[in-house]
Amino acid sequence: MTDFLIKSTITLLVLLAVYYLFLEKEKIHVFNRFYLLFCLVFSMVLPLITIEVIEEIAQPTVNPGNIQILQGSAVILEETNYLAIGLWSLYAVVTLVLAIRFISNINTISSKMRSNEPIDYKNAKLILVPEKTLPHTFLNTIFINETEYNNREIEAELYTHELTHVTQKHTLDILFIELLKTVFWFNPIFIFYKKAIQLNHEFLADEKVVTSYNNVPFYQSLLLSKANENPTFYLASNLNYLITKKRLLMMTKTTSSSKSIAKKIILIPLFTGLVLFLCVQTITQPANDKDNSSLSEDKKRDAYYDDVRLIVKDNRKKILINKKYEVLTLNEKRSYIGNAPAAINRKSPTKKEFETWINDTRFSGILDGKKINNIDLKKYNANYIVSYSRYYNPTLNGKSIETNLNHYLLFSNSYFEKHLKDKDKKAFFKVIEKTIKEGTVTKPVIINEVQRNI
Repeated sequence: MTDFLIKSTITLLVLLAVYYLFLEKEKIHVFNRFYLLFCLVFSMVLPLITIEVIEEIAQPTVNPGNIQILQGSAVILEETNYLAIGLWSLYAVVTLVLAIRFISNINTISSKMRSNEPIDYKNAKLILVPEKTLPHTFLNTIFINETEYNNREIEAELYTHELTHVTQKHTLDILFIELLKTVFWFNPIFIFYKKAIQLNHEFLADEKVVTSYNNVPFYQSLLLSKANENPTFYLASNLNYLITKKRLLMMTKTTSSSKSIAKKIILIPLFTGLVLFLCVQTITQPANDKDNSSLSEDKKRDAYYDDVRLIVKDNRKKILINKKYEVLTLNEKRSYIGNAPAAINRKSPTKKEFETWINDTRFSGILDGKKINNIDLKKYNANYIVSYSRYYNPTLNGKSIETNLNHYLLFSNSYFEKHLKDKDKKAFFKVIEKTIKEGTVTKPVIINEVQRNI
């Protein structure tokens, strides 16, 4: 969750800054409207995308068999995180209150629509209300003062302004941003997005009026005369929203087509850069060593498993093979034991790598035989880890598990010195869970133990 919030907030901030610096002052209002909406959707989707770039390394740094040892023998201690429970509870309460407020406002407007007889007006419905108010719009309904309507005191420009909100469905934009504000109430960036969207709506409505009546001075005077007559409405498009210098200047502004196209083109590397910066993840994996032949692997395995006893049992735990390694056939060695593992070397993470793990909510590690998550890592530092490796496709009873997580093996200095420093020379015990396909032997079996005599 933390990773999602960080990435989405970075995206929202960068895209909004670009909007204020390069787009808001240009008369490309339709494009700007969909740019702002796309930014909101893009920032929600981008953190969910992961582009993995494979980086091959010369040798594997860990033996898959050892991975299964640690998974099989680790004692996982689950501690109750009361701080997390408290924070999530607070989030749930505030979100519930805001959701109730959101629904209540919609219900208030809806009840006003139901309690008054609508009047058909072009593509909209007019609702006459007794209270003193400026025209404002919700969905396809325009609310106006009943007395002013009956006395024909509402200028044609104001009808055109509100009809633009209706035909271009501006209310849907407001409802969308309000939903995001309700869910992400703790992130103030959405407040600025709502203001930018609402101002863009007014630019669009003003542009329609200016195009239709071609009398900018009169329309500007009309807006100024109506400014601050009444408060703005929570979910409605309002005539006097931000009657500022921005709106008045925009009515007389022009933007050349070449300048418009140029500013749109520069957005392509912007979005591409965000994807590359936030979504690309470099993954190291062992490279296929094409220079080593099967024969050389057999020699490595023979040296490594010298004086090892192989015990093979079927699913009923009946012993099928119980032999010293030296008397196994070549086919049995290759089928049941596989290649000798590579040595585990010292390799501490950089501070940047360590911080990346802490911020990765999908991090799943095994430190000295105990499972930890990214929050647990905060108890340590990069220097505490003297050897680490990422591993893929963890299995349990032959089935892949936790495929959505990023798995790492981590070792402290004391553990490394005791268990791994002279791994190739010391006796050890390991567990391998592997189902042999039918046809390899008379029936499917599971290798349970490969035990070195001490």
